[in-house]
Amino acid sequence: MSSHEIMVMFLSLGLLLAAARFLGEMAKRLRQPTVIGEILAGILLGPTVLGSLAPQLTAFLFPTQGNNAVAFAAITTIAVALFLLVAGIELDFANILKQGKTVLLIGFFAISVPFLIGMAAAWSAPESLGRMAHTKPLAFAMFFATLVSVSALPVIAKILMDLNLYRSDMGMVVIGVAALNDLACWVIFAFILSITESPARYTLPVSYTIALTALFTLLMLTAGRWLIHAVWPWIQAHASWPSGVLSFVLSLALLGAAFTEWIGIHAIFGTFMMGIAIGDTPHLRERTRATMDNFISSFFAPLFFASIGLKMDFVANFDWLLTLLLLVLSCGSKIVGCLLGARLCRMAPNESLALAFCLNARGAMEIILGLVAYQLGIISNTLMESVVIVALATSLMSGPIMQRILKLKEARRFTDYMAAKCFIKWLAAQERQKTIEELTNAICTVHNHLDASHIAAAVWLREQIMPTGLDDGVAVPHTRVKGLNTPLVALGISETGIDFDAADGRPARIICLILTPKNNDGAEMEIIADIATTLQNREIRDQIFHVASYTEFLALMKTAKER
Repeated sequence: MSSHEIMVMFLSLGLLLAAARFLGEMAKRLRQPTVIGEILAGILLGPTVLGSLAPQLTAFLFPTQGNNAVAFAAITTIAVALFLLVAGIELDFANILKQGKTVLLIGFFAISVPFLIGMAAAWSAPESLGRMAHTKPLAFAMFFATLVSVSALPVIAKILMDLNLYRSDMGMVVIGVAALNDLACWVIFAFILSITESPARYTLPVSYTIALTALFTLLMLTAGRWLIHAVWPWIQAHASWPSGVLSFVLSLALLGAAFTEWIGIHAIFGTFMMGIAIGDTPHLRERTRATMDNFISSFFAPLFFASIGLKMDFVANFDWLLTLLLLVLSCGSKIVGCLLGARLCRMAPNESLALAFCLNARGAMEIILGLVAYQLGIISNTLMESVVIVALATSLMSGPIMQRILKLKEARRFTDYMAAKCFIKWLAAQERQKTIEELTNAICTVHNHLDASHIAAAVWLREQIMPTGLDDGVAVPHTRVKGLNTPLVALGISETGIDFDAADGRPARIICLILTPKNNDGAEMEIIADIATTLQNREIRDQIFHVASYTEFLALMKTAKER
């Protein structure tokens, strides 16, 4: 590569990564999967937006031919392979075995019903669904069926965690079924790749490819798991952490990728199966998993998902009818299959329906399947665009629908109701009533339609009836305000401490003023509970006194939530 090409490569990667991370964080703030923002970054920088406004700039940054195109393709191939390594590590194969009959029965119907419906639809109308002319009808039908059947384990796990259902009985069943679903779909996809005619791709006869794929899968789920389990303690004892352990994991992943690519199956299947074998050992520390996930999700994953948007023009080639058909087929068949299995296992009706919608989330897994098939010429550009839309739509709808079915309320966090001006680093007040007035004035500065003196008097009256000092130097003066539509919170830090008559006798150094609507739905108690839970950690409390700004305070509270 010339100096100019190297410069373009780093410039394009830097811009794409920055845009993907920024929009991913914005999506996260809106309580959506980060993959939505990452793909949107590619759409904005690709032919859909920037390509239509400044085509020469897009061609300069992201050329489709030459050394830069080859380098970019190599980086995104490594990125998707490593993403599947993490997905494999997160797939708890032992949990599938432990869950037994329930997971197997629900999993069977969750895969077989959508697979058969997808096969029938693709076989009867292949051209309408986006089959390329040179693709074998059987290969396309099986791929389309797999596409309809797939679930996204990482997205499903995140949905369950957000709803506080991950450790519940239903959550464990859902995770087990999703893991079985992922494993089955990737094995089927590996078989599809082996029967797809692409002479330039294969170095072995198709019969050898199928046999070696089956053998590799079997070995990774049996002897491979056992061997890694046996060797892992030695690696941890003699290799440095984290570099030595991570290098060992990555080496295994790359070797697995090389083997499956050599036998005629995409490299991602090798890293996925190696990830399952690695993730199944109990010697793998949670800290190592988190380090691996952070390493890949901070660089490789955003680049890969952003690259999807670079490849397509979502305006010129988009087919709403095909997208709607794929969405109806995918959601309808998946929900029916899951409901049938869940009811046969005698799950409650509402839990059965919630399980079905949770497993309907496709997320990154469907996108990756679609992209590999698109790159190999199995499906058309139009179908690939529909796949991306359906994957994102099903991931977005699952959480809210589950909340409605199970009648769950999202936990309130006190920081959601704070503004920057309502954070006072050092309070000027030295006694209780003046502190309440100072915090009230901070809220009313932001919300100037409120009467500060009236609210301060109401809070003080409530304080005289029953003091609001908690243990460990925290106080939560509060009142309900007529005409208020949403809770409001102000937080102040006292350098010396203020007496709020706490049971442990300690003066309050962290004071949170809470205003809630007159007819609130439990907001007051939920916010107080969140404050108490967050600040019960002594380390977090101590760090609050050293934050320099509201932004640092929010970052600290986010850390406290994730602990």
